[in-house]
Parts: sequence; structure tokens; C-alpha cells
Amino acid sequence: MGADSGRYRGTESRISQWLRRRSKPQGAEAADPARTELLLAVADAGMPIAPAAHPQGYRCSCERVGCPTPARHPVSFAWQTQSTTDRAQIERWADNQPLANFITATGMIHDVLDVPLPAGEQALERLLAAGIDVGPVATSGEDRMLFFTATRGTPEDEDEWWPCELDCHPETMDAHPGLRWHCRGSYVLLPPARLPGELDVRWVRGPEHELPDPLTLLETLTEACARYAGSAGQSELDRGAVAWPMSR
Repeated sequence: MGADSGRYRGTESRISQWLRRRSKPQGAEAADPARTELLLAVADAGMPIAPAAHPQGYRCSCERVGCPTPARHPVSFAWQTQSTTDRAQIERWADNQPLANFITATGMIHDVLDVPLPAGEQALERLLAAGIDVGPVATSGEDRMLFFTATRGTPEDEDEWWPCELDCHPETMDAHPGLRWHCRGSYVLLPPARLPGELDVRWVRGPEHELPDPLTLLETLTEACARYAGSAGQSELDRGAVAWPMSR
């Protein structure tokens, strides 16, 4: 009986531990249905997403000392293969990781033209006034605007691939103050997202807008970036800082 009792007590202890791991602590964050619906709208538009880190005060949830992009990077190193549009998987992520931000992997279905916020606001006004179809647009923090477009990262001629790493990488963006073209091998933080310092990423125009050809926006965006650089007292935009994912 003693042995049986010991086995029972051991089993009971393991079950109790499992239940404690499975149960959410009192006061834990719950999934936000509005956020989940926004994420699913992105998936419905064909843009794949994956979980990302989130802010913990002014630090990053990844707890990496000196994290170069706090709350702006994927959780998994396998984010490119993990990214999905599967609604059930996204709902599970949103439910199980209610604090997580999300990224969207570019260069498969869509690209993102990433410009300084003042230049982006000026360009957006000009594009809409000219009757040009503008797709989803988001602001990122206090300094960047993101224009979502169809991708040019998967052309018929494979020699025309232009991986984003040739121009910039999400962790080295500070060296690219002008226009950044996120294509194959890159990602952007997806609205709605929280950044350190009570900043956020939010939609200006939602994912229900059709993705345009990036070339229909490029001239206006580059002109706005050049004017912004001049008004800010900067020298001519560093041509090496502007990504051109077209034929070489």
C-alpha cells in the first residue's frame, strides 16, 4: 500500500504541476479580439505573419542584452518558414501570446516601401490627390511610414532576384535613413504593435486596400524623401541606402 500510495502521490504531483503550467495566472493578459481580427484581415489579404517580440518597459521581451531592435524582431530564427496566412494558427498565436507583436515577411506576396514619416505623409497626400491607387499604409513609431505594395521579389527571371540583404537588413536600418525597400529576406512590424516608450505601429489605410505595383508609388516617394533630406539639412540621399529590387 505504501508503494501504491507513493506512486499515486507522485502522479498527483505531476498532474498538479501540469495544471499549474497550463493555467493562466490571475490577472494575466487575455487575447484582444479586435487585434486578432486585424491580424486575420492581413492574412486574408495574403500577407504571411509570424510572432515577434514585445516591449517590457523600455526593454525587449527577448531579454537579449543590448537588443538592437527591441520589440521589432521575430521570436523565431525560422520566421521565414514559420510565417503563415493560416487563420487557425494565427488565432492560436493571438490567444496564447496576447502580448506578442507580429511581423509580416516580405518578398513573397508583398513588399514594403519604408520612408521617413514626414516624407511619407507628404507623398501620401500627393498620391491620393492625383488619384493613384495606394494600398495599405501604416506608421511605425514617430519616424517611419510603411507603404505596402505587391512584390517584385519573385520575377519570372530568377536572375532578377534582389534580396533585401544586398541593401539593408532589419537590424541595420539606422544606416539607411532614406527609402528602404523591404523585399525578399526582410520583414516589417505589423499593426497593431507596441514599441518601447509607449510608441506603436498602426494602420493609416488598412489591409483591405489592394496592393499596388510599387513602381506606381516609387517616383513620388523618392522625390518626397529627397525634399525631406534637403529640408532637414542633410546632404543628397546616399544612393547606396536606397533599395532597388529590379533587374541589375
